[in-house]
Parts: sequence; structure tokens; C-alpha cells
Amino acid sequence: MAVLCRGRHRWKNISSLRVWTRSLTGQYDYDLVVIGGGSGGLACSKEAAGLGLKVAVLDYVEPSVRGTKWGLGGTCVNVGCIPKKLMHQAALLGTAVKHARKYGWQISGPVYHDWATMAEAVQNHVKSLNWGHRVQLQDKKVTYLNMKGSLVDEHTVKGLTKAGKEVSFTLLLQIPGAMEHGLTSDDIFWLKKSPGKTLVVGASYVALECAGFLTGVGLDTTVMVRSIALRGFDQQMAGLVTDYMEAYGTKFAWKCVPKRLDKLSSGALRVTWTDTQTGNEHEDTYDSVLWAVGRAPETKAVGLDKLGVQLNKETGKIVVGADESTSVPNIYAFGDIGEGRPELTPTAIKAGKLLARRLAGQSTELMNYDSVPTTVFTPLEYGCVGLSEHEAEKRYGKDNIEVYHAFYKPLEFTVAGHDANQCYIKVVCERDGDQRILGLHFTGPNAGEVTQGFAMGFQCGATYSHLLQTVGIHPTCAEEVVKVNITKRSGLDATVTGC
Repeated sequence: MAVLCRGRHRWKNISSLRVWTRSLTGQYDYDLVVIGGGSGGLACSKEAAGLGLKVAVLDYVEPSVRGTKWGLGGTCVNVGCIPKKLMHQAALLGTAVKHARKYGWQISGPVYHDWATMAEAVQNHVKSLNWGHRVQLQDKKVTYLNMKGSLVDEHTVKGLTKAGKEVSFTLLLQIPGAMEHGLTSDDIFWLKKSPGKTLVVGASYVALECAGFLTGVGLDTTVMVRSIALRGFDQQMAGLVTDYMEAYGTKFAWKCVPKRLDKLSSGALRVTWTDTQTGNEHEDTYDSVLWAVGRAPETKAVGLDKLGVQLNKETGKIVVGADESTSVPNIYAFGDIGEGRPELTPTAIKAGKLLARRLAGQSTELMNYDSVPTTVFTPLEYGCVGLSEHEAEKRYGKDNIEVYHAFYKPLEFTVAGHDANQCYIKVVCERDGDQRILGLHFTGPNAGEVTQGFAMGFQCGATYSHLLQTVGIHPTCAEEVVKVNITKRSGLDATVTGC
């Protein structure tokens, strides 16, 4: 997300371009121009307008290679958090129906999933959010321009009326057939019919979440992993997530890389890949191939190079300061496009609001990017906040941290006989003194709800003593967090017994 501040910009028409330009009097038509109508951009623009600034937002999404297009709201609303969580819920309901029989529900006949019904309901909800965002901008008197914006100088923005791109796009590997025949997460949530037997290439949280709900609605799903799963997350927890997924029915092709993708006369897709451990080639056919290999920032089209805005040469992201400032005065960047920033909707929203308040002269508060909680919505959900065990060891030394942990069984899993081998809690603390908590990791039902509550404690300097002093709510999974007392160092069995 890029913003141009302190300008009231005046329109100047040039062919299909409209250009904001400073007049000879030094006056401008807008105080703040936001390029990008995602969660962060919308939050920043509405907050600034509410503080008395005159604001414009430019947003235009070019359709994906497959022709998928969507409305205002950015990745989260249209092709990310919202449709992902709803489809994850559809998969959870399928599991619940299977468990219902164990609880006495008499369900006659086979239970099956209809993709078209789910897709229509999810897409209708997303469209209602698109409309809601437009209404909110109108109510706040923010000018919304469905255009592709780019920077001309520190006081000038131009908007292309016929085409445009979001701040980031999905990066497809240079593999024959990938672009022509593959899907991305931009497409999967807008399919009108079931993708059928699916190969998911990549092992990011997006890849695993998609593979999880596809398996959950009854589709034959395989995940192809080049190296490790959930890079950047605690790797012990990542292993528990993928172990559970394999038991859940998702297949994994470990240490493999795709080589080519061919469309057969039958319409099926033949994928050829290499096992990097043996060097052997393999192939199989699928109905769909979903590329979830990461996203790259679209910074070239915004005109940053012309202004000298500093970018990280490896990632292409914008180098920003603690106040979201770039190397060029009046130009700020926040959200996924900022180097080193978490690629999470809530951080973009909060950073955008705080930036708007600072630009309006109402606050000096900076965004705190430490201890940001998040959850991976895989079949067994994984929530975390703070440092991974490995990162804590790097920063503090293995002998200077203490790890408390527990394997537990959710009560709702018992009657159904549901596998709970991967339900696990890990609390990483400093070893000495008050044992300040450095990281908390949780796999189990409703991990996001559990983690959100404990995340506030990190802002207050929570310690292991605080955890033990907290009274649990019985019977819940969250109460197991406040009961952890076995350390990894002790070597004792960490399995919770009793109720």
C-alpha cells in the first residue's frame, strides 16, 4: 500500500490518463491519495477522512490469467482470509457430520458436498462486503477512483482508467504449462464448479489451507513440497500440522519440484515432476493444479524507480522506516508491500490507521510489529504469537530459554474417537527471572480464538507466573495453556491425563 500525503491534487486530462498535478498557486485538491483499496488502504483513507483530511483512493484489479476478477477490498476480502475461512468452515462441517453419528444423530443416506452451492454462498457474501466498502467510503466522503495509480513525483499521482494491478500479484514459476493451465488462490475461491482432483504446488500457509479445505469437502488432494512446510513458522508445529493433514487424507509429495504441465485431449492435466532426493521423474494426472508458491510485490508499475524510492533488491519490497516512511519525502508504504512487515490484514489495517492519525497531526504513535498473533486455518488449526522455539534459541541461547509443553485431547474429540495426537501446546519462556513469555504455540480446535486472547498478555509483558496464576475455563482447550508445567528439558511425558 502506497500513499502520497500533504497534497491537494488537481486533475489534468492527458489522453486515457488523468494526472494529479500541483498548480502554480501551490494548492492541491487532496490532502492524501492512497494507491490500493485493500484492508490497509481503506482503513487509512477512512481514518484520515474522519480526522478532516480530503482523501482519494485508487484501486483497480486486473483479472488473473484465468480471467478471475473481483471488487473493492483487496486480497483479504476477495481471494484471501474471508473466502478461505468460509471454505475451511465448510470442511469442518463435513467432519462434524461424520462425528454426529457417534453422538446419536441419525443421518440416513450418503452425505456429499455440492461445490456450486458453497461457491455461490461464499461469493455472494464477498460481493456484499465489496458493496459495503464502497458505501463506507461514500459515507466518509472519501473519493473512490477505479483506476490504476502510479507516482510521477512526490506530489503527483497519475491514474490509468482502463487497466490496473493490485500492489502484489501471484508469482508463477517459469514452468511450461503453468500459466496456461494452472490456477492460483485468486481463482480457487471464484470457481463455479468443483476443481476435482487437485495438485497444490507449494507449502505456505495459503497452500496448506487450500489443500485442507479441498480435502475436507471430499476432493482427492496432493501437496507438492519443494523443501519445508510453513517456512517462517515454528517447525515442530509445522510438522504436527502436516502430520495431521496426512492422517486427514491429504497426500504429500515431499522434496519434489514440478517440471512441466500438459493438458491432455481429455481435459485432464498431466504433471511431470522431479524428486530432488533421488533425481527420478514422476508424473500423474489431475483435474486442477493450484500454484501457491508465494506472492511478489508489484512495485515496478507504480513508478517508484523514477522517484528513487528505495527497494530491497532481492524481494522487490519497499524499504520503510518505523513510521512507514520511504526514502522519498511525502511517500509512505504499509501493508504487505513494506519490507519486513507481516503479510497480515490486521497489521495493515492498524498501521494504516496509525499513519493517518500521524499525518493528520493527531498522534505520534507508531505501529508495534512485535508479537503479532496469527493462525493457520488448516484442518487442525495452528495459532501462534511471539517467537518460534528456534528463533528464541538464536536470540537468547538454548540454555537461556525454558520450553513448557503439553499434548492434550479436546473433549469434543473423545466420543467421536477423533485423532488428537497432534493437539499440542508450547510456551517458550526466558529461563531466569520472571520467565517472560517469548512465544506461544497452539494446535487444536478454534486456535485463532485461543491465540487472540493470550496475545494481549504479550503486550503487557506476560510471564510464566502470570500464566499459572490465571484460572482456566473448564472444560476448554484454552485452559490447557494455563496448566502447562512440564518442560522439554525434563524429558518427562507431557501428555495431559484426567479432565
